Amino acid sequence: MPAIHLLSDHLINQIAAGEVVERPASALKEILENSLDAGASDIQVELQNGGSKLIRVSDNGCGMDQADLPLALTRHATSKIATLEDLHQVASLGFRGEGLASIASISRLTLTSRQAENSHAWQVESHSSQPGEIQPAALAGGTRVEVHDLYFNTPARRKFLKSDATEYAHCEDVFKRIALAFPQTAFTLIHNGRAQYRLPSQPLAQRVKALLGNDFADSALPVEESSNGLRLWGVAGSPTVSKGSRDAQFFYVNGRFVRDKLVSHAIREAYRDVLHHDRHACFALFLELPPELVDVNVHPTKIEVRFREPQPVHRFLFHSLHKALAQTSAGSTPAAMASQEPARPAQQQWFEQTRMPLSAQEPAANFYATLFGARETRPQPAMELATAVAAVDYRPAQLAPANATEAPPLGYALAQLHGIYILAQNRDGLIVVDMHAAHERVVYEKLKRAVDGQPLAMQPLLIPVTFRADALDIATADENPEPLAQLGFEISAISPTHLAVRGVPVLLQNADSAELARAVLHDIREVGGSRALTERRNEILATMACHGSVRANRQLTVPEMNALLRDMEATERSGQCNHGRPTWFKLSMGDLDKLFMRGQ
Repeated sequence: MPAIHLLSDHLINQIAAGEVVERPASALKEILENSLDAGASDIQVELQNGGSKLIRVSDNGCGMDQADLPLALTRHATSKIATLEDLHQVASLGFRGEGLASIASISRLTLTSRQAENSHAWQVESHSSQPGEIQPAALAGGTRVEVHDLYFNTPARRKFLKSDATEYAHCEDVFKRIALAFPQTAFTLIHNGRAQYRLPSQPLAQRVKALLGNDFADSALPVEESSNGLRLWGVAGSPTVSKGSRDAQFFYVNGRFVRDKLVSHAIREAYRDVLHHDRHACFALFLELPPELVDVNVHPTKIEVRFREPQPVHRFLFHSLHKALAQTSAGSTPAAMASQEPARPAQQQWFEQTRMPLSAQEPAANFYATLFGARETRPQPAMELATAVAAVDYRPAQLAPANATEAPPLGYALAQLHGIYILAQNRDGLIVVDMHAAHERVVYEKLKRAVDGQPLAMQPLLIPVTFRADALDIATADENPEPLAQLGFEISAISPTHLAVRGVPVLLQNADSAELARAVLHDIREVGGSRALTERRNEILATMACHGSVRANRQLTVPEMNALLRDMEATERSGQCNHGRPTWFKLSMGDLDKLFMRGQ
């Protein structure tokens, strides 16, 4: 049996390098974090062959003294912590003192630094963790780290590197993550002699646009919330610019980019109402909290954290994002929301429009008005809640002047297309609305407001609706009378094979009662009666809204279409339906001119 023996410092460093320096991008991250901890306001990065040939990072930070240079290349030597108490409240990006030592053990590293009060710089070279002599050098100020031939002495690790293009892509990703978190710092990235990024010190909005693109920046929603020592700020992407992958998700804790399951779950829950199930949100969000409330020493690469009180953090993240997303409504713009001066509700700006001789047939009963109910038609005290929630004003109309600059965002209805889409005109061009998707969101938000803290108002049915049900549905109805009542339903068994719907929510009294009852019973059976009213309440309400919304081929009158447009403008999250699909699109006059080649 082999005898136990101590490993050499060089081998220890190489083992540590296997955890800390997975690829050139990992080395770049460690060096950039050191520059930022040194207070740099200008950082230049030069790469060759994706970083495997050369990584050179130059900064204008505070620099190091001559005596500090060899210590900087020594394992577990750091200026950032000194006691266990310091480790429990880390405020810097780096703190372990093993980054440079690990990099030096698998490369040819040159470290040059100069403090402002020194007459010249000092330089030390290290080959495989063997520091050379300290020598004078020329440097205006700050620190320069040069890493040549990464993994030159560990060929087994080097062969696992991918192509130069792939390694550069990983380095670029690290560069973007760090540059996004520090917009006040200027960054430059050069690869194989060509400048890829030149980022001046700039506001976050400009940095987001430079790194994440105009589409994201122009539609992003501002986030700024504080509570009990927690602060969340940044930008949350509109659901309309969601992606099929998570590559546009940037979350930071005290300036450190992290990937955390608790954070991901809170954000996913906040977007649940507005994001299609197979899409991923885009965001650049920054969480600030006292350092002692988060443990950053849980992963070698420091990409994971552990919150000391996870549930309050989860609730804060969810409610902050939920509030930001709730401010969106159809026709609203991020610029308007950022100004914190919300426009008056469209119902307060009465623009009248003449009745147009359209081919759309008038339904036997005014479907939209019947579903929502006008104020003057619901005098019963028992229905006051539903009236307050669902009432919609309908005004007869007179066409607004063509040059009206204060026209509603979604304009005026022109016609209905194939019983599915509403065509409307605003001052910018043509609006196309999916009437079912839009109405579904309007009904859903009204249901949520109505059920918030109290049962949904129930409409007893004069003649109960009976339908054939399987044993599971009958058992679910028998076992969950209270949750069903909270949701506005009265459903009971009348035989071993049939159920009777005796009451439905007032807001959905015109829906298919049997189909709606089946859907709600299925949802309750999936999650349980008690959880249905808490964790999954909104999902059940979404199901109810879907079944209670206008369907394709339902002919609407012009006043009904206009009422739906006004409701969309006043409804939270109305840019997407309950499943995350868009409810409307705009074709500007410029877009239409291009289609018809006008002016060409």
